[in-house]
Amino acid sequence: MRLARGASRALRPLLLGVCAFAGGACATTLGGGGPSARGDAPFAAVAQLGRVLVEIEDDYVDPVDRSKLVEGAIKGMVEGLDPHSSYMPPDEFRAFESDTAGQFGGIGIEVESRSDQLVVLAPIEGSPAERAGVLAGDLIVGVDGKDPGSVPLDRLVRQLRGAPGSHVKVAIRRAGVAEVLPFDLVREIIHVPSVSSKLLAGGVAYVRVKQFQERTHEELLEAAGRLRVRAGGQLAGIVLDLRADPGGLVDQAADVADEFLDGGVIYTARHRGQIVEEVQARGGGAFAREPCVVLVNRWTASASELVAGALQDQRRATIVGEQTFGKGSVQAILPLPDGAGMRLTVARYYTPGGHAIQADGVHPDVVVDRKQEDPVSFREKDLEGHLAAQGGGQAAPAPRSVVVAVDGDAGAEAVEATRKEASVAEDPSRGPDAMLRVGWDVLHRVMRGERPVP
Repeated sequence: MRLARGASRALRPLLLGVCAFAGGACATTLGGGGPSARGDAPFAAVAQLGRVLVEIEDDYVDPVDRSKLVEGAIKGMVEGLDPHSSYMPPDEFRAFESDTAGQFGGIGIEVESRSDQLVVLAPIEGSPAERAGVLAGDLIVGVDGKDPGSVPLDRLVRQLRGAPGSHVKVAIRRAGVAEVLPFDLVREIIHVPSVSSKLLAGGVAYVRVKQFQERTHEELLEAAGRLRVRAGGQLAGIVLDLRADPGGLVDQAADVADEFLDGGVIYTARHRGQIVEEVQARGGGAFAREPCVVLVNRWTASASELVAGALQDQRRATIVGEQTFGKGSVQAILPLPDGAGMRLTVARYYTPGGHAIQADGVHPDVVVDRKQEDPVSFREKDLEGHLAAQGGGQAAPAPRSVVVAVDGDAGAEAVEATRKEASVAEDPSRGPDAMLRVGWDVLHRVMRGERPVP
């Protein structure tokens, strides 16, 4: 097996983000339908499955749908491997592919489940939801007359999506408003940009990557061009914000990292302990010269950890924030007959220094310590059945720097506040985002030729 950048769409590997997002690298071969890696045919092993299927069809109290039984067996087999391998029926696979493409039919809102409530994180700019007046923080209490609390989040997202031109009725409860607000929204093709940017005070570029999608590298280059024009041709420094970036397509992540490097290794991938791919930077990157700070937090995962780890090990950037999520595995996306698909873990990835991201994460050079921790926080190592960081790598080194304690918010709420570039303070030292303030201070120390921390 070989992993490669820019390989065919038919076997497109991914670095999956946390739960609802996805991304990837590529495997040219993953075996065929003959004998297994053990050397024997798989048919004897599934004989028991056939016997159980017959017993259920013959004797279960009610008639059963064979296709549902088989689908459930396949799901259980794949999902039992690790938290990021899964079988996707046709409707799930279509939704998955629209996520990585960065466009889908829907109303244009980002949502998450909090304490059994469905919360709007933000409406997407220019979407039907934003035009209708849906706001960040709104609670969705009804979708086409049904209680969202009784439906799993992934299924609810599919209900909100649909064919362009179709209607969906959404009931919303808003803080300070007594009555439930009804919205009758018409779905459209929603384009989700993955890169936002802004020129800050002193000619410093702020670039945020929200997720690694099919056009992320292209969007980054477009942002670089706009920023340089606004700066008069020369940038003084760069803040790369990877907070709450759940990951995505690994070839896009490698291309993004490449724009910050002049050469050297970006990452290696290992399959069953053997190095199957070593990706090198090509040089001449759009952001390869300017001083750089990378912001990360506990929700920085997968492909975004690959970028942060590469820039840290190559001593190209100072990493500021929190220890990251720790998802260092590669998933291949395999199309199956009848429109279904499978997401299968095929490799672990490692930073240029040989550090295993899996179940550990990237340790910042400057740790931003919030005085009040989140009441509930989890990382890859907390997921049941997670892969160990093995295969010849080593855990990332312990943080080498001082810990900076902050009173302001440095977590998810701060990231929500930067979802639109206009909301980022032009002078972050005076803004409300505590982690960005620390990163701004560190960047200016580097720009002055000083150590990142005193």
